[in-house]
Amino acid sequence: MLPSTAHSLEKLEILLKALGYKVRYEKGTFKTAACLLDNHKIIVINKFSSLDARIAALYSLIQTNSFDTQLLAEKHKQFLWSIQQTQLAL
Repeated sequence: MLPSTAHSLEKLEILLKALGYKVRYEKGTFKTAACLLDNHKIIVINKFSSLDARIAALYSLIQTNSFDTQLLAEKHKQFLWSIQQTQLAL
């Protein structure tokens, strides 16, 4: 389980970057989501979301998707595995 801190958010962003995703913060009235646009993996997060909501959204995206982990460093593989094996409780 991850604590609700800026460091936790940063760790999730670093993991997603290692997986080939670009995390963007944009203004709007939308829910956070991941998409594939012209072979670019992008995750768009609502800029107005709270820290808890940002962490929960990224955590949920990581838990519900499968990733190619062949090129990941061992520490990223372990972090990914730990996320996919647990449930977030805020």
